[in-house]
Amino acid sequence: MTPVRTPAASRWRFISLVTLLAAAGVQAAAQAPRITPAGDPSVDPDTIYHLAVDPAEHTGEDFVYLLDDGVLRFEADGRGSRTYRQIVQILTKDGAERWGEQTFGYTADRESLTVNWIRVLRTDGTVVAEGPTHEQESLAPVALEAPVYSDSRIRRVTIGGIEPGTLLDFSWTTVQFKPVLAGDFYSGWRVTTGRLVRRSRFIVDVPELLTPRIKEENWRAPRDITTRGGRRTYVWATQDVPPVDGEPYAAVPNDVYVGITVAGRIGWNDIARWYSGLSRDRYALTPELEQQLTRVVAGAATLEDSLRAVHRWVAQDFRYVSLSLGIGGYQPRTPAAVLQTRYGDCKDKATLFIALARRLGVRAYPVLLSGTGGVDRELPSILQFNHMIAAVARPDGGYRYVDLTSELTPWGELPPSEQGEFALVVREGGTGEEVTLPLDSATTNRTEIRIEGELSPEGVFAGRYSETRTGTEQYALRGAFNREFTASERQQLARAVANSVYEGAQGDSVAVFNGRDLTATPRIAVSLRTTRAVQSAGGTHILTLPLREYASPGLVADLESRGPRRYPIDVAAVIGPVEEISEFRLRLPEGWRARLPQGIAASSEFGAYTSEYRQEGRELLVTRRMVGRRGTQPPDRIDALVAWLRAVARDDVKYLVLEAPN
Repeated sequence: MTPVRTPAASRWRFISLVTLLAAAGVQAAAQAPRITPAGDPSVDPDTIYHLAVDPAEHTGEDFVYLLDDGVLRFEADGRGSRTYRQIVQILTKDGAERWGEQTFGYTADRESLTVNWIRVLRTDGTVVAEGPTHEQESLAPVALEAPVYSDSRIRRVTIGGIEPGTLLDFSWTTVQFKPVLAGDFYSGWRVTTGRLVRRSRFIVDVPELLTPRIKEENWRAPRDITTRGGRRTYVWATQDVPPVDGEPYAAVPNDVYVGITVAGRIGWNDIARWYSGLSRDRYALTPELEQQLTRVVAGAATLEDSLRAVHRWVAQDFRYVSLSLGIGGYQPRTPAAVLQTRYGDCKDKATLFIALARRLGVRAYPVLLSGTGGVDRELPSILQFNHMIAAVARPDGGYRYVDLTSELTPWGELPPSEQGEFALVVREGGTGEEVTLPLDSATTNRTEIRIEGELSPEGVFAGRYSETRTGTEQYALRGAFNREFTASERQQLARAVANSVYEGAQGDSVAVFNGRDLTATPRIAVSLRTTRAVQSAGGTHILTLPLREYASPGLVADLESRGPRRYPIDVAAVIGPVEEISEFRLRLPEGWRARLPQGIAASSEFGAYTSEYRQEGRELLVTRRMVGRRGTQPPDRIDALVAWLRAVARDDVKYLVLEAPN
C-alpha cells in the first residue's frame, strides 16, 4: 500500500513521464503512470504533504487540496480507465464532516471499480488511519416517484480519524471494459475547483494513431505532449490554483473557470446511426395498439387534434418507470411492452408516441438531448445525452417538439430546462440533424395577477383575486391543481389565497382549473372580503398595497461589497426571461382621494420595470410590470446592473395615504 517514493529532499513538481524515467535511468514507452493499490510511481507523497498550509492564513476555508490528480487512459474502441487521487488538508470541523464519508459510483455491466487506497495522516506523514472503518456496496437507490432501475452500483465508505489538522489521501480507479458505443469516450477535468489547489495534474494517454478531441477552457500554458512506443500522452499540470468565490449571476462560459474536456473521434452522425440501429424494430404497432389509437383519437376533428390527444394519452396515462439495465439504458422497449405494463421511461414513451404518430401519417423522429442542458456540440458523445423526446415534422420544414415524460407540458411546448438547448434529431436511415430547441420569449412566460374590488367608508375591502400563468410560469399552478379538490380543500384554498392578499381576509367562490387538462389556461380566482384594509388615525387613512415589491436593497449591497467583478453577467439569471404584471384596481368611497407617488420607468439590458399610480374619479389603479431579458454582459457592466436595481428599488411603495372628505 505504500507508494514508491523519490528522495524527500527534492521538491515535488509535475514533470513528464519521459523526464521522470530518464532521471531514473529507465527506458520505457512514454505512457501515463500505472497507478495501482501499491501506489503512484510518478508522485512523491512526502513532498506533497509538505505543501500543507498554515490554517491561520486560510481562515474561512474548511479545506484545501494539496493534490488534485487525474490519470486517464483510453483505447481506440472506447475502453479505458480513469484514476483519480486527492490529498486534502482538513482545516475545520465542517471540513472533517465534508470528507468523513465518501461515495464512489460505477455501472456494473460495463465498468469495474477499485479503491486503491484511503489513508488519514498528519502533516508530517504519520499515518493516523489506514483504509476505511466501514465499507458497503449496494445498488443505487430507486426512487418511489419516477423510479429508475439500473446497473449502477454505489460504494460507500466511512473514514475514521479525520479531524482538523489531518490529511486525507485517497485514490480510486474506474475501468471501462465495455463502452456504450464503440470508439466513444468523454471525460472532463476541472482545474478550478473553487478551493486552493497546491498541485493539479491531468494526464490523458491514448494510442498514437488516435487524436482525441480536446477542449481547453482558459488553459493558458502549453500542454506537454509526448509520443513514444505507440502511445501519445497529454499532460496539463499547474500549481497553486487560487480559490475562486462564486458571484451572483455568474455566466457560463467565462474566462475564470479553467478546465479540460477530452472525447473520442466519433461524430453526431455516428451516434444517430448507432441509435437508429438500436431502435429500428421498435416502432411496430400490434392490433391492440391499433384499437387503442382509434379510441384515443375518436372525436378529433383534425389531425392536429389527433396528435394532441395521442400526446396527452402517452404523457399522462403511462407512469414513468425506467428499466435501464445493460443496453436497456439506451434501447427503447417496444410499444406493445409499454402498453402491457402501462409504464415507460423517456425513450419508451417517445418511441410509443412516434409509432402512433407515424400510424396517423405524420413524420416523427426521436430526439436525443440532455434533460439538464449543457451539451457541448463540439465534442460529440452519447455520454452527453441522458434524455429523449420526439419531433413532429411541420409542413414548413421545421419541427414541433414534445417531451412525453413531462405530463403537465401542453402540446407543442417544451419544459424550461430543454428550451434553447442542443439536440440531435435521428432521421430516416440513421442520419443525424443537429438542432437548437426553441426558446420561449419572455412575454410568453407570463404571470398576471389582478386584484379588483371596492373599499367601504369603514375601510372594508370586498373584491376578487385572479392569477393567470403561461409558458414556463404555468407549472406551479398546474402542479398545484393536477387533481380534484374536496369541498373542504377548496374552502381552505380560498382562505389561504385571501390571506395572502390581506391578512385575516375571508375567501370564497374559488374558481380553479384542471392542471392535467393541457388545453386549459392555468388560472385561479377567489372572492375575498377583509375586516379592514385601511388603518385610520387622526383623520388619515393608510391603505396597504397588496402587490409584490421588487426592491432588493440587500442584493444591491451584496453586489457593491464584492469589489471588482470577475465573471460575466448572466442576464437571464437576474429576473429570468419572464413577464410579471400586477394590477390593483380599487373603487374608493365617494369623495375620497389618494396621495399618489410618482411612477417608475427603468429600462436596461437587464430588464424593464414600470409602475403607475393614478386615480380617475373614484377608481384607483396601481400597476407594476417587470420584464426580464436574456443574454450575457461583461463584468464591467456590474455598475449598470446595480444602477438599474437601485432605480427599481425606488418604487418601494407599501402604503397609500387616502384622504376622506370632511
